[in-house]
Amino acid sequence: MTAADSSRIAEALRLELRRGTLVLAVLAVLERERNGTQVRKDLGEAGLNIEEGALYPMLRRLEDQGLLASSWRIDQSRKKRFYLATAEGRRIHAILMHDWRHHDDALAKLKGLTSDVDD
Repeated sequence: MTAADSSRIAEALRLELRRGTLVLAVLAVLERERNGTQVRKDLGEAGLNIEEGALYPMLRRLEDQGLLASSWRIDQSRKKRFYLATAEGRRIHAILMHDWRHHDDALAKLKGLTSDVDD
């Protein structure tokens, strides 16, 4: 395998991990009502930058899955869509966070068992 192949594979896996992480982050942010701009700002401040072209399709998908609800309102003289996690969205977020913590703990244990592996 070439270095280019390794880089391509690593990047694809990073993107896969990032997508799941962003879903968790969006559900966490939307425990309080936010519009898309506010969601992007909150995520960015936490170090999770996301482009509008990725955020809005995710918001629509999560709404289609029943995890978010949205409504249109006028804010600062502009019509904006506001999003909020539904009860099901908060329930799913709690389940996913439990799983995340479990996996993180398991990885930490494995890392401890294999401390001779480079970071």
